[in-house]
Amino acid sequence: MSKRRIKKVAVIGSGIMGSGIACHFANIGVDVLLLDIIPRELNDAEKAKGLTLEDKVVRNRLVNDSLMTSLKSKPSPIYHQSFASRITTGNLEDDISKVKDVDWIMEVVVERLDIKKLVFEKLEKYRTPGTLITSNTSGIPIHFMSEGHSEDFQKHFCGTHFFNPARYLKLFEIIPGPKTDPSVISFLNGYGEQFLGKTSVIAKDTPAFIGNRIGIFGIQSLFHQVKELDLTVEEVDKLTGPVIGRPKSATFRTVDVVGLDTLVHVANGIYENCPNDEALNLFKLPDFINTMMENKWLGSKTGQGFYKKEGRDIKTLDLITLEYRDSKKTNFATLELTKTIDKVIDRFKVLVSGKDKAGEFYRKNFAAMFEYVSNRIPEISDELYKLDDAMKAGFGWEHGPFQIWDAIGVEKGIELMKAQGKQPAAWVNEMLASGSSSFYTVKNGATFYYDIPKKSQEKIPGQDAFIILDNIRKSNEVYKNSGVVIEDLGDGILNCEFQSKMNTIGGDVLAGLNKAIDLAEKDFAGLVIGNQGANFSVGANIGMIFMMAAEQEYDELNMAIKYFQDTMMRMRYSAIPTIAAPHGMALGGGCELSMHADKVVAAAETYIGLVEFGVGVIPGGGGSKEMALRASDTFRKNDVELNVLQEYFLTIGMAKVATSAYEAFDYGILQKGKDVVVVNRDRQIATAKAYAKLMAEQGYTQPIKRKDVKVLGKQALGMFLVGTDAMEASKYISEHDHKIANKLAYVMAGGDLSEPTLVSEQYLLDLEREAFLSLCTERKTLERIQHMLKTGKPLRN
Repeated sequence: MSKRRIKKVAVIGSGIMGSGIACHFANIGVDVLLLDIIPRELNDAEKAKGLTLEDKVVRNRLVNDSLMTSLKSKPSPIYHQSFASRITTGNLEDDISKVKDVDWIMEVVVERLDIKKLVFEKLEKYRTPGTLITSNTSGIPIHFMSEGHSEDFQKHFCGTHFFNPARYLKLFEIIPGPKTDPSVISFLNGYGEQFLGKTSVIAKDTPAFIGNRIGIFGIQSLFHQVKELDLTVEEVDKLTGPVIGRPKSATFRTVDVVGLDTLVHVANGIYENCPNDEALNLFKLPDFINTMMENKWLGSKTGQGFYKKEGRDIKTLDLITLEYRDSKKTNFATLELTKTIDKVIDRFKVLVSGKDKAGEFYRKNFAAMFEYVSNRIPEISDELYKLDDAMKAGFGWEHGPFQIWDAIGVEKGIELMKAQGKQPAAWVNEMLASGSSSFYTVKNGATFYYDIPKKSQEKIPGQDAFIILDNIRKSNEVYKNSGVVIEDLGDGILNCEFQSKMNTIGGDVLAGLNKAIDLAEKDFAGLVIGNQGANFSVGANIGMIFMMAAEQEYDELNMAIKYFQDTMMRMRYSAIPTIAAPHGMALGGGCELSMHADKVVAAAETYIGLVEFGVGVIPGGGGSKEMALRASDTFRKNDVELNVLQEYFLTIGMAKVATSAYEAFDYGILQKGKDVVVVNRDRQIATAKAYAKLMAEQGYTQPIKRKDVKVLGKQALGMFLVGTDAMEASKYISEHDHKIANKLAYVMAGGDLSEPTLVSEQYLLDLEREAFLSLCTERKTLERIQHMLKTGKPLRN
């Protein structure tokens, strides 16, 4: 194991990419020195005004402005604004000597080889031997940058390509130079995965490396297909979005966000430097792209691209007339057939069998992609799984091209290709001849891939730190119903994995969770509640609540809410440690569940909060009670207790959602000293299991139910009611918001008790449930729930 430690890094270049990388290192607790040049015009302006060149505040303005712009951007590049204090800014004239004290120097300047070489010449004068030095180039050959430098420089130099935005996109390409020490590559590979939370992929020094080579091919291929198949911009984005496991921004919206000029730069680089690429002509820009470049229709940065916002309306570019028009809704019969297929991987067979234009599109698209990726081995990588990893981590694909090919069937994929006049690389037919009928197999909970030189299935390295639920679900299943699967994680720990739509919490999920606790208490040592879907849980099944409320089945609704509450309390007071592992969206009931576990192991990218106000109710699964309890636990001698309670009240009343796990500590949703954050989601279940095992081994004791929650009664209730009256009078909240807030106030104050009193959790749960039910009798609450079910957005009425 390497003894190298990264305590401080220097990032050279403070543009969007450089600032983003600096922020992400600050995210993980590393000190960052962010440096950039002093623009020539700034020097000239200083001289004209009579300013001294020693005025560093002025000289560093460019870097500071770049960083501040980055910090204000949405989505934010940083987990918590306080982490920005870990970044020190400077310039390459005054501060370059400081690089002697860092452990890793990253160059992130403009994509011009001559400028990069000048920067490296300067850096080498001050760099301490043994310090890592890397370039974040997206395509310039690494060997061009390292030549002419010292042996120590070349030994510790390579490419480390982050994808933008650095916080959110997981791909971290590592590109060795001709003289890079293998131990440096090994270290960066492990560091990227363990500390940066990335999917590390070691790439060859070829144009655009892996992610952009395949990704830009895919986009360029679509550019040429749109006119051939008479497709509109909206139709392509419909066909290449979530239905096939790609981001909502799909193709053209993604290009608008990234910038057409960025894509064109990479495409031109491939066209100019890959003369032997069999698909070279696809990298030649079609006429409509050239026109857009001339007009500077580059996307979001210029206000228009394939889409253009006019007032509240979104206009779409007509690729024939190159004029903007109203957006059109799109429908395809083939897509309708996939609506009942929840798992994306199961849709591909249906999509390529479609009889309409969509089916034709998918057959053509996948045939081209399969041919291209098979021909890129061994040119850009010797291992096929690296191409899939790159596309998933860099472009947000749920499944990589070889995984999609497996889902369709390797032989079926070859049939599609032949029908389009294409063929796979020779090694694919050799694979089939060797007896391997797929690119991947799962054995003993591990994923194996087809190793081309060995002509056999080999285990993908680096899996030992992960638990992949897809790989163990069938072999380790202990119990299953329509809402959950319970798996044995080994070492006496169970996992309860939600399987409902968007992991909503309804009767089957609650029954499964109770069953998991039963099983764990009887034969196991601990329980993890976690999954590896897109989101942990978006909360309670509001469709069920709406139906019961609309039918005025209040007794049944009361029982359902009590069942939720009782299950949360069962989790908290079970005989075994319970660990929640939230990630993605953990809203409403998903947040309440997390707050009732013994410990939360949250992914850094967790968006968590109590959002029930948006559907016209208060948190009814223990969330309102829990905030009152946590406020009580926060009270200290001589505190102004009303102010403390008010903060917790506002967290619910304003439906605050933490945009990272670190923000959740500010809201009292996660608790310092108890809950933990992991940066790499792939490690989350394994980390949660480790904590459950440790707590069990340390002698977990079943907690005693709380009867010591201090509530403030009329004193707090009066303050809250005055506040909500003022908010309504000032038109900050609606009449119905006012009613909901008053109900919440009653619960968190503990009712209208005449003086501060110690009460039980059950007392507060009963108040919470009563308030929840009374709000479900309100017409405006039903309107809010119905609107959320129809549109996915809250209604303010």
